[in-house]
Amino acid sequence: MTVLAPLKRLACLAVTCLASLTALVTPAAGQVGAAEPLPGPFDDSFYVPPTPLPAGQPGDIVRWRPSFALLNSANANVWEVMYLSTNALGQRNAVTGTVLVPKNGDPAKAPIVGFAVGTQGPAFKCTPSKAIERGTLYDQPAVGDLISSGYAVAITDYEGYSAATTPTYITGQSEGPAVIDSVRAAQRLSSTKLSAGAKVVFQGYSQGGGAALWAAEKQPAYAPELNLVGVVGGGVPGDLNEVAKGLDGNIGFGFLAFAAIGLDAAYPDLKLDSYLNNTGRTELTKAKQEACVVELLTNYAFKKITDYTTTNPLPTPTWQARLAQNKLGNGTIRVPVFQYHAALDEIVNLPQADALHKTYCGKGVQVTWKTYIADHLLGIFAGNADAKAFIADRFAGRAATSNC
Repeated sequence: MTVLAPLKRLACLAVTCLASLTALVTPAAGQVGAAEPLPGPFDDSFYVPPTPLPAGQPGDIVRWRPSFALLNSANANVWEVMYLSTNALGQRNAVTGTVLVPKNGDPAKAPIVGFAVGTQGPAFKCTPSKAIERGTLYDQPAVGDLISSGYAVAITDYEGYSAATTPTYITGQSEGPAVIDSVRAAQRLSSTKLSAGAKVVFQGYSQGGGAALWAAEKQPAYAPELNLVGVVGGGVPGDLNEVAKGLDGNIGFGFLAFAAIGLDAAYPDLKLDSYLNNTGRTELTKAKQEACVVELLTNYAFKKITDYTTTNPLPTPTWQARLAQNKLGNGTIRVPVFQYHAALDEIVNLPQADALHKTYCGKGVQVTWKTYIADHLLGIFAGNADAKAFIADRFAGRAATSNC
């Protein structure tokens, strides 16, 4: 008996663990996709895509692991995911992100917000999922509001965050799919128990505002199965040429430098290095290794393109062609839009955002446009209450208004 009793307990434990594991990786009713692999790895190799990429469709899970979000540990279950997506050249890639699901309420009835974060910085340490774990994500007030409202939140890291790669920052053709596929991944990760038919809104500010609108423009053709009901974009850099003019020689030059890095990472034909002088090569290499938002603002303030280049690449035909491909408003949006901007924005200038909202209005998009007396940083928070109300109305099925 003394030998058999422990053996029975071990057998029962094994059966219990197997049953739990089976439940963990088997999709719940209404879920999309096949069973995902076991969790892991649990170090930074998690961010390195496998070579070759596995077979599958955009939004399918490549890997996942449970996560701890410092400021949401009490009210949300959290997972990090790597999922299949599409890069700016239309090729398959893999992107990481974070999924947060409220602990209170039925996940199968929860709406989902595809949340696109603002600029984090080119260094690997700036990865949004790492900021979420540390509790340093400056978009946290908006994320907290969403979780408290009972919404699941899918947050993409965007393409290129790993120790060996470069983020394709501000490249809308990459950001749009990354946002869309973060929602698909949230629905397909069986542990979340989210519904494939859940109502969806895209939301973001600054880089994230542009990414949210890119996701909304691309959604009808790229992800027609998503039940998209609205989009929120604040501080939107819709026309990168115009944004660049406002950054060159000003306090936000670091964002312009990061944009050049990001576009070059997305499009090898841009050949950024061929335009750089020695200072440019040194400083941009340093930025890719070390810079997050604070460093972009403090180390590169009031610098000029001429400080870093032998020839300005922006006016060249190759760069202009790629910038044109990443200009919002060439497409349209089929759901109601809340677009807002800081009237005193010193980073993402107001006129180009105003022009974008008028372009959408001219195409028949239901746009609510609003400005706030704030600079770029304070604009992050100024629009949160109105964005929250707009999202609540969309999820409740209330009719949208427009002030076009």
